[in-house]
Amino acid sequence: MSTKDVIKNSILESLAGGTYLDASTILGILFFTVLIGIYVYLVYRFSAKKAFYSKDLNITMAGMPIVVAAIMIAMQANLLVSLGMVGALSIVRFRTAVKNPLDLLFLFWTISAGIICGVNLKALALLLCVMMTVLVLVLQTIPEMSAPSVLVIRGDAKEVDWDAVKECVKENTKTAKLKTEGFRAAQTEIIYEVRVKADAQLIKKLQKFEHLQAVNLLTHDGEFRV
Repeated sequence: MSTKDVIKNSILESLAGGTYLDASTILGILFFTVLIGIYVYLVYRFSAKKAFYSKDLNITMAGMPIVVAAIMIAMQANLLVSLGMVGALSIVRFRTAVKNPLDLLFLFWTISAGIICGVNLKALALLLCVMMTVLVLVLQTIPEMSAPSVLVIRGDAKEVDWDAVKECVKENTKTAKLKTEGFRAAQTEIIYEVRVKADAQLIKKLQKFEHLQAVNLLTHDGEFRV
């Protein structure tokens, strides 16, 4: 028998029926996948930021492994079914925007877990869950660096002792980087990127200078990238 005949016979056997799974094996796979989905639900519930948390998305990710595992079981059963699944899924388009990039990690986690469970590799699915949990929790415990503040000072160009103002800023901040210094309509405006020791203390020091028209200290609680 030639290689071509072997390939042809294997294809015909696949068309007739692929890997046979009895009812107890299928139920066991699906039950185990449900547990994986619940586990991912709990991990996402306690690790996601409140501002980005969506219960609907979390439920979707909990059910995703079950759907993918069922597809994998069906694809093992028959080659025609697998080809039909591939064709059907290739025309599906999802346009829901993901608010938090971390959600993509959980989505790929659930899809991968469903594929792994669908081929009955339970040990690998458990190992994946353990490693992903450790990765997410450990990286989230690393403290974030606070973002620098922006100090905007505006005053009369001639009446204000700007050298003294700059010296005051340097003395009352940890770091002070002059970003811009502009002049418009007899006014001078300087903008610093600063890390302050105490917000109130810096403002009080600057309030003592005459002819200053505005002192604004802008801060935010966003993430800071080194």
